[in-house]
Amino acid sequence: MTYEPLPLPPRAILSDDEALQRVEAFRDEMRTRRTIRHYEPRPVPEAVIRAAIEAAGTAPSGANQQPWHFAAISDPDMKAQIRAAAEQEEEKFYDGGAGDAWLAALEPIGTGVLKPHLTDAPWLIAIFAQRYGLNADGTRYKHYYVPESVGIATGMLITALHKAGLASLTHTPNPMAFLNALLGRQENEKPVMILAVGHAAKDTTVPKAATVKKPIDEIMTIHQGGED
Repeated sequence: MTYEPLPLPPRAILSDDEALQRVEAFRDEMRTRRTIRHYEPRPVPEAVIRAAIEAAGTAPSGANQQPWHFAAISDPDMKAQIRAAAEQEEEKFYDGGAGDAWLAALEPIGTGVLKPHLTDAPWLIAIFAQRYGLNADGTRYKHYYVPESVGIATGMLITALHKAGLASLTHTPNPMAFLNALLGRQENEKPVMILAVGHAAKDTTVPKAATVKKPIDEIMTIHQGGED
């Protein structure tokens, strides 16, 4: 493929006030997003999951190589296998593999070895990062900025799911190589995360510690040039 410039897709032209209103409304909506561990059995249509992943697939990526794959799982037997494998790794993690400092940091969040959300949630989305690409003949080609690209796409996926009224949980058992074998993914793809996705159970609670977010002055600095 060669370089070919195309017109920018149509978009709204907003006044400064309109832009501020929109972004503040979006900010306030995202402030209601919470990671949860308790899901109700209400099913989620495949079309909703597909649309959310399509939104994630629009993310920017190094050289536009889109080095990601999203495996969406609703099959109960497969979810049970994922949970069993994940809990096996979690046992090692909580049995000393994590170290005292990490476990102390997790204590206010209330996590543990058991991961019922992996079978309770109607969908799991396993996110893979393609460390390199494969041509049709099996030869490799380099991918660029893979962790950054997959991270951006994952953030957009979580946001899309929230916009659909769904809740999610980011789960990262380590190692996760069992996902390649279970889901039939090739060796160039590294599993980086499992998202549990569904509707929050009516009695869902969240850890108070998880609601504490750094204030804007701690996460932003502004470097503004002087006026002429």
